[in-house]
Amino acid sequence: MLVLGIDCGSVATGFGLVSSDGRRHTTLASGTIRFSRTADTNFAQRLQTIHGKLTELIDTHKPNCVAIEEVFYSQNVRTALKLCHVRGVAMQAAAARGLPVMEYSPLEVKSAVTGYGRADKNQVLHMVRTLLRLTEDPDSLDASDALAVAICHIHTIGAAACET
Repeated sequence: MLVLGIDCGSVATGFGLVSSDGRRHTTLASGTIRFSRTADTNFAQRLQTIHGKLTELIDTHKPNCVAIEEVFYSQNVRTALKLCHVRGVAMQAAAARGLPVMEYSPLEVKSAVTGYGRADKNQVLHMVRTLLRLTEDPDSLDASDALAVAICHIHTIGAAACET
């Protein structure tokens, strides 16, 4: 099974491709689609770039399914709305290729990866490195979180659940 995990953000969207036989997990690719906070790129252009890069990843690696982190509750409505737009673009990229999309709350992701739903980002990073046997950290905490979302899906659903 190959799962594409996505941690959505309007400035940084992390992605992680994890292959698993149900017991051993291997990273095939991970990274961050990043924008400068001060860039002159309008939000629609950012969404197009995110969609294009995710579509390219899907076309190149052919995952069986996509796992996305649900929206966290935010005090800032504007930030939450932007995050929802990014999630919609990510879901559409998967749906356009006929891939099932699963969503997991931050609590579910942290619990599946660390055993503790209130783990901080460094604890998640440590467990991602351990579970994937990485010798180096992913390029950002967003990429680490995306890998954690993919691992969460594998642990929650099982290796055979989204094989085609």
